Amino acid sequence: MSERPEQRKDPVDAIIGQWTTVRPDLDTAAMEVFGRINRLSHAIGERVSQAYAKFGISRGEFDVLATLRRSGEPFTLSPRQLSATLMLTTGGMTGRLDKLERAGLLRRSPDPHDRRGLQVTLTDEGLALVDEAVGAGLAVQTEALAALGPERAGQLAGLLRDLLAGTDRS
Repeated sequence: MSERPEQRKDPVDAIIGQWTTVRPDLDTAAMEVFGRINRLSHAIGERVSQAYAKFGISRGEFDVLATLRRSGEPFTLSPRQLSATLMLTTGGMTGRLDKLERAGLLRRSPDPHDRRGLQVTLTDEGLALVDEAVGAGLAVQTEALAALGPERAGQLAGLLRDLLAGTDRS
């Protein structure tokens, strides 16, 4: 990838430099992109986790609450729908639901349309908490993107959308 003179060096540059020294035959362009994506994901993920921790929830627990919140009124889904959306096993989902139910953030009840099924619903407390937590997580992400400015952040979002679409076809 071409480097602009004003760009600062980062740890990925050091890794690329090492590979260039020992294997000059390699095209490391993909490593430059995905190395940075991985590092960004980890760094921002940690900051977002810290923001959620202030509300007494983990990222995984936030994901459950946020999925229910995004579903719209009455903020109810089946455990199976939650598992499918979050790509979790039913066992992993059960642990999260147990903890969130004990905290009073959601409730499980029989599904009125399926005697064998359950439905999971946000409580008023869960709704209030997830609305605050989503704002805190977005603030962390927005602060990180401020380094790019709105136009470049929009360009990056578009480029990443294209890249993701290309990998989804595989």
